[in-house]
Amino acid sequence: MRKPALPQDPAPSRRSLLLAGLAAPLALPALAQGVNGWPDRPIRIVVPFPPGGSNDVVARILQPRMQEILGRPIVVDNRAGASGSVGNGEAARAAPDGYTWLLANDTLATNDTLMQLPYKATQNFSYCTLVGTCPYALVTHPSTPFQSLAELIQAAKARPRTLSYATTGVGSGAHIATVLLQQRGGFELEHVPYRGGGPALQDAVAGHVPLFMSNIVIILPHIREGRLRPLGITQKTPSRYLPGVVPFVSQGFPDFEALTYWLLVGPAGIPQPIVQRMQQVAAQVLQEPQVQARMAEQGADIVAATPAQTEAFVRSEVEKWGAVIRDNNIRAES
Repeated sequence: MRKPALPQDPAPSRRSLLLAGLAAPLALPALAQGVNGWPDRPIRIVVPFPPGGSNDVVARILQPRMQEILGRPIVVDNRAGASGSVGNGEAARAAPDGYTWLLANDTLATNDTLMQLPYKATQNFSYCTLVGTCPYALVTHPSTPFQSLAELIQAAKARPRTLSYATTGVGSGAHIATVLLQQRGGFELEHVPYRGGGPALQDAVAGHVPLFMSNIVIILPHIREGRLRPLGITQKTPSRYLPGVVPFVSQGFPDFEALTYWLLVGPAGIPQPIVQRMQQVAAQVLQEPQVQARMAEQGADIVAATPAQTEAFVRSEVEKWGAVIRDNNIRAES
């Protein structure tokens, strides 16, 4: 399992145990004595996107085993809308009693700068765990002449804003990552935003748009079958799911990294013993072979970070991508 470079947890020995998933089975019984009977009724996990998306899939991978361990039903509740902000807001407003959680993604961090919201990612949530990460890949249709990122950049510099790239929408992680890539590489592409991965993928595979930046979840089969040609990935290390595809960091973009990710959070104020227990249950589930296999099908690298690491990671994401959004005047309504 790949572990991304996360901000340091103040308790390194404890962190190393939890990240490896080794402490979870032993810690659960002891911790259960300190949560005052929690849980004693069903738990809800809000998914801020429609059924069938990666957030929904990840939530439903975790749900069966987590409810078995906790001994209470866990209900997955899809509350889609406004780039995840509808479901995120639903979770932020919930009572901080440990019975409402949110399976969020990278939009929790980027929406802080993109939108005027009644909540803040850094203030209104209790952070439980960073479940896993996944890179974006820039792909092109086989009909284009581009065999490498260098060839694409050369063409884009020769004719600025004549080559189009698709993403799942203005302000999406893929959009902001591509903006940063252009900013650092000194070239310009034309953005074509879509209202979701499905329509964007359909046009990319059909060759209606020459470039597509997407998390690898939905494009893996098409890359493997030759319908899309990858030009690079946004994580710093090669992906085991895309052997031979070179990270941007090794193609003249030092320190470049942009990840989509899934994290479990709840409303601010959940008692820490409950947060800790929820994280340890998630870590235990994520070390099970059948769960690891299903996460691998999504192209995901499991992390199972501690609460402290997860919060520090999101804070760093808000700062990093907020600067890109402001510098380039990216607006959600544009």
